[in-house]
Amino acid sequence: MTSPERPAFSQDDLPFALLHRDAMMLVIDKPAGLPVHRGPAAKGRIIPVLTDHLDALRFGLPRRPEAAHRLDKDTSGCLVLGRHPRAMAQLNQLFRDGRIEKTYWAVVEGDPAEDAGLIDLPLGKRSPERGWWMKPDPDGLPSQTRYRVLGRGHVNGTAIAWLALEPLTGRTHQLRVHCAASFGPIHGDEIYGSAPRDAGPGLHLHAQSIAIPLNPKREPVTVAAPPPQHMHAALAACGWSAATSFPKP
Repeated sequence: MTSPERPAFSQDDLPFALLHRDAMMLVIDKPAGLPVHRGPAAKGRIIPVLTDHLDALRFGLPRRPEAAHRLDKDTSGCLVLGRHPRAMAQLNQLFRDGRIEKTYWAVVEGDPAEDAGLIDLPLGKRSPERGWWMKPDPDGLPSQTRYRVLGRGHVNGTAIAWLALEPLTGRTHQLRVHCAASFGPIHGDEIYGSAPRDAGPGLHLHAQSIAIPLNPKREPVTVAAPPPQHMHAALAACGWSAATSFPKP
C-alpha cells in the first residue's frame, strides 16, 4: 500500500524537465524549492521531494535511479541520477576524483573588482548544532571556486553581477559563502544575505551545466539547463536575454 506521505507519481506528473537520458544516467532540471531527500523537517508532513518521483523515472529498468550528487533545496538546475548500481559506482568515482565539471550561474549583490579569478577560502562549521551552516575559517577545510563575470547591472539601485562559478571542491554551501565573503551575498539568500525568509525573490543560484566523462574514448556528455523564471529579471538587468543562446560555461 502506498504511504500517504509518499504518493505515487507518473511521468506526466513530473515537476521538472528531463534534460538527458542514456543507459547509464539521467540528468534532470531540478526546480528551486524541491528537496532531493526527505529530511527531518519533512517528517510527518506531506512535502514533495525528489525521491517521491524516482519510480516514474525507471524507464523500464527494475530499479529506480538515485541521485549521484546533491543540490541544495533552493538551488535549481542540472542534477545527475544513476540508473543502476554499476552506473552509480562509476558516477560516484568521477565525482570523488573531481572529473565532472560543474558550472553554476549566480547573481550576487555586489560589483566584483576583477572580471575573473579564483576564490581560495577555507570553510568551517559556524555551529556544531547545525552542520550545514558554514563560515570562512582559516583552520577549516580547503575550498576553491573559480569565477567569471558574465554581466553587470543594477536592481532597485543595488549593484549586481551575473557570475559563472566553477567549484573545484564540494563543501556545504561553498558557493553561497564564497560569494558572500568575496563580493556580496547571492541575491535572494536567506542564510548568508538579508533576503526575507518567506517573501524573498528566491535564491539566484542555478546549476547551469555539467560535463560528465562517462567514456574515456568519447567527448564528455555535456548538459545545460535554462535559468529558472525567478532569475530572469536580475539576469536581464545584467545583459542576459532569453531570446539568445546562453554563453558556453
